[in-house]
Amino acid sequence: MKIMHEQVNFKGANSFNIKWDEFPHFTFPWHFHAGYELVYVIKSYGKRFVADHVEAFSDGDLVLLGPNLPHFWKNDEAFFNHDPRYKVNAIVIHFPPDFFEHQLKNYTEFLPINELLKRALRGVCFHEQVSNSIGKELRKLLRLKGVEKILQLLRILDKLARTKNYKLLASETYCPDLHDWSSNRLEKVMHLINSSYRQPLKLEQVASHIGMNPTAFCRYFKEKTGKPFIGFVNDMRIGYACKLLLEGRQNVSQICFESGFNNLSNFNRCFKKKTGFAPVHYRSQFHKANQGQPLSPDTGNR
Repeated sequence: MKIMHEQVNFKGANSFNIKWDEFPHFTFPWHFHAGYELVYVIKSYGKRFVADHVEAFSDGDLVLLGPNLPHFWKNDEAFFNHDPRYKVNAIVIHFPPDFFEHQLKNYTEFLPINELLKRALRGVCFHEQVSNSIGKELRKLLRLKGVEKILQLLRILDKLARTKNYKLLASETYCPDLHDWSSNRLEKVMHLINSSYRQPLKLEQVASHIGMNPTAFCRYFKEKTGKPFIGFVNDMRIGYACKLLLEGRQNVSQICFESGFNNLSNFNRCFKKKTGFAPVHYRSQFHKANQGQPLSPDTGNR
C-alpha cells in the first residue's frame, strides 16, 4: 500500500501548529510525519486507522499520535452525499519531535509528559471524560498567543500525561522496544518472545528459559505485563498479521502460518477477537478506505 510522508512546516519558527478544521469530510490519505499530532474531533464519525488498529470514531474522539506512526480518519457514507448537516469539525495540533526535548528528559516536572510521548509512539486514545475536559482547553488554546500559548499546550499535555483513562492503539509489534522492563528476568523473556513469536513457542520452553516452572511463570508474567502469556504472544502475532494483510502480498492462509499460528480457524477467531474484523474484512476495509471509497456505517463496527 502507498503511504504518504507528510512534511509538517512550523510557520514563522513557531514551536507548534494549531488549526481549526471545518470541511465536508476527512480527505487526508494514509500517511505519517516526523512530529507528534493531537487530534480532537468535535463533530464527525467514521473509522480511525492507526498503524494496525482500526475502530469507529465519533464526536469527542481525542487521540495523540507519535512520530512516524501511519494513520488516517475515514468518514462514513453519509458524509459523501453533499448534505450540509454532515461535516467535520476538529482541532489539530502538530509539534516537532524535539519539542522541549531537554526539559522533558531531564527535569522532574516534565517526566510525566515524557512518558506520555513514549506512549504516543503507539497512539493513545483518551476516554470521553478526558476528551470533554481537554476539549475546553483546546478551544482556549486557539485564542492564545505568545508564551501563554506554549504554557497552555504544556498544561494540556500534563493533564493527558496524568490521566489513567486511555488506551494504546497500535500493537506491541509496531513498537517492540517501548517497554521499560524492570527486571533482567523479564528482559530475557521479552527478548525470547520478540525473536520467536512467529514460531511455535511453548509455555514450558519460556518458563525453563528463566528457571521457573510453568505455573509460577504464568503468575509472574501476568503480574508483570497485565496479560496471560498466551494472550500476550497471540496479540503480537495478530499485530504482525495486520501488517502483512495491509502489505497485500500474501493470502490469509499464508499470513496465518507466517505470523505464528498453526491453525487457520484459531487464527481467524483470535484475529476477530483482537481487531473486531475477520482478516479478509480487515484488509478490504483498509483498501476501500485508502482508495477514497465511502464506508457504510454498520460495516465492521465493534
